Amino acid sequence: MYYIHRMKIIYLCIALLMGISLLAQQPKQLQLFPQGTVFHQNIPYANDTSQKHLLDIYLPPDAKGNLPLVVWIHGGAWMLNDKYADMGYMKQTVKSFIDSGYALASINYRYSTDSVFPAQIRDCNTAIEFLYQHAGQYHIDRNKIAVIGFSAGGHLASLLALSNNNHVPAFSTSPVHFTVKTCLDFYGPADFIMFASNPDTAVNNQPDPLTLLLGASPVDRPDLAKRASPVTYIDKNDPPFLIVQGEKDQSVPNTQSKLLHSWLNLNGVKNDLIIVPNAPHYGEMFDAEYIRKKAFEYLREALR
Repeated sequence: MYYIHRMKIIYLCIALLMGISLLAQQPKQLQLFPQGTVFHQNIPYANDTSQKHLLDIYLPPDAKGNLPLVVWIHGGAWMLNDKYADMGYMKQTVKSFIDSGYALASINYRYSTDSVFPAQIRDCNTAIEFLYQHAGQYHIDRNKIAVIGFSAGGHLASLLALSNNNHVPAFSTSPVHFTVKTCLDFYGPADFIMFASNPDTAVNNQPDPLTLLLGASPVDRPDLAKRASPVTYIDKNDPPFLIVQGEKDQSVPNTQSKLLHSWLNLNGVKNDLIIVPNAPHYGEMFDAEYIRKKAFEYLREALR
């Protein structure tokens, strides 16, 4: 049993610590990447001028031909951070994408404080469809696309990968042509209905991140909670999943990842679950070599 108001406080604290926007620290951010990395910054992907509809592309030096693409979806309780978030504590993973010959795209999406769900998943679909349609321009193989997400971004990455073959009209504003080949989900919520077990009914309880995302609490609108839950869309045709979460995550209970793992197993979808011993909700413990090795096994298998 856990409490949503507690989840809100933890989300706000970790977002400020891990994801203070690095937009003003652009040169420092680029230091995470190998020397010579080609950087395309602030590409508008939705035919408007919104800062939340921008993406960046990072390419290996002297890239030849079209490269498999990994799309990075940041965390921040659906209401904080930007496309540079989470990279700071995943330094070796970030560097390894470029060293291993992958293109990396990192995307912004609208905050729940500005637009309720499904705005966020629409933005993710729009951004990846833009990358698909402009693949040749940026040396991307549009038939080899993977997603990676952290916390709220893990939720969006999972939802995107699992709903990709369900053609959910509400999740995109135009036809989607791309296919997600694999998903790397780092501590993303998977089943919002589980949060409806929260016993806190205090009248003055401030809106929590999930209520802000949905526009209503899961207990009041279980239909919305189900609609936004990645597990709702699991079927036998889904792509492989690597799921990673901390044993002592106090923000997203690790039962969320265990449920996702179990549902994927029941549907015959290849997946692995790594519960990181003693790890909290985020941090350098997730940049460990053994996790990185498993992640790149998934990428090589799916994008070969």
